[in-house]
Amino acid sequence: MASSPAPTPYTIWQGQLVRLRAIEPEDAAAFYTWNQESDTGRFLDFVWPPQSLASAKDWAQKAAVQEVKDDQIACVVESLAGEFAGYINAHTVDRRVGAFRYGVGIRPEYRGRGYAAEAILLFVRYFFEELRYQKVTATVYSCNPASIRLHEKLGFRLEGRVRRVVYTQGQYFDELYYGMTCEEFAAQHGDHLPANRAAVQPSD
Repeated sequence: MASSPAPTPYTIWQGQLVRLRAIEPEDAAAFYTWNQESDTGRFLDFVWPPQSLASAKDWAQKAAVQEVKDDQIACVVESLAGEFAGYINAHTVDRRVGAFRYGVGIRPEYRGRGYAAEAILLFVRYFFEELRYQKVTATVYSCNPASIRLHEKLGFRLEGRVRRVVYTQGQYFDELYYGMTCEEFAAQHGDHLPANRAAVQPSD
C-alpha cells in the first residue's frame, strides 16, 4: 500500500491560484519574451525599446542575488503548476509612515484567471500582517480599464487623479491613485487566506 504524500508546508506566499517566489536567473528568457509585449510596457511604464537577451540575463542574474533593501520586495507570480505568469514588486516604500506602493503585471496568456487579484492580496497581506505597514497605494493609467476594474473590485478607493501625465499611442492619459488602509483590507479580505493556512495550528 502506497504511503500518503507528506503535507504541503504552509507558506503565506501561496494561495489557491498562484504562489509568489523570488526571481531566479532562469527567468531571464521569460522576462525577455514578456518585455517585447507592447501593452505590458504601455500599462506599466511606457513602450520600452527592444531589449537583448543578454541584458535580460544580466538583469535576472543580479536580481536573483540582490538582497532586499528597505522592504522593496520583488516577486515572480507563478501558477501552481510552476508556470511564470507575472511579476509584482513594492516601490516608493516609506517605512517611517508605514506606506508603500506596488506594481503588478500578468503575462497576456495568463490574464483573466484571477492571478493578479490573488497576487495582490498575498503581497499586500504580507506587508500589513508581517511588516506592520498601514497603507498601500497603486497607480493605474486611465488607458488601462482592466486594472481599474480590478482595483475597484478589490475594494481600493480612488483617491486622486493627475491629468495628462501619461502619453502613449499618440494620446495623453491620466494617472489614477487607488489606496487602501490596513483596516479596510482586514474588513474586506480577512477571510481570504492562503489555501493551506487552515492546516496550521498554534502551538500550546
